[in-house]
Amino acid sequence: RIQRADERAKEMNAGIHHVNVTVPKSLEDAAKHFYGIVMGLEEVPKPESSRGRGGAWYQLGPVQLHLSIESFADAPLSKRHVCYTVADLAAAEERFRSAGVEIIPDDQPTPGWSRFYVRDPGGNRLEIAQAS
Repeated sequence: RIQRADERAKEMNAGIHHVNVTVPKSLEDAAKHFYGIVMGLEEVPKPESSRGRGGAWYQLGPVQLHLSIESFADAPLSKRHVCYTVADLAAAEERFRSAGVEIIPDDQPTPGWSRFYVRDPGGNRLEIAQAS
């Protein structure tokens, strides 16, 4: 639906600052390897007040990914996800495969939007899509 100018004026001027994914403490090192090495994300220092909680923060352009430690038992896998766009989808797929990461095919293809999914060591679903 098309919004009128007076409706648009009421919108928040919101942007994404960070996305938070969680893993149990037992998978912290594997998740740091996944995000820092397999995906090659740049780790940035966490504020002093957050350092004792474990996890890590990564910078992706203007957005951050926060890896947090959370205790959860028998949590079901979900389709909730973060979407990362990449310049070369085939190269990204090969990088994940080479690291032993399972590629989850797109079960609901969208014309003009090439993608696949992976899960990090904590079971968080990631959409990996071809940048346009």
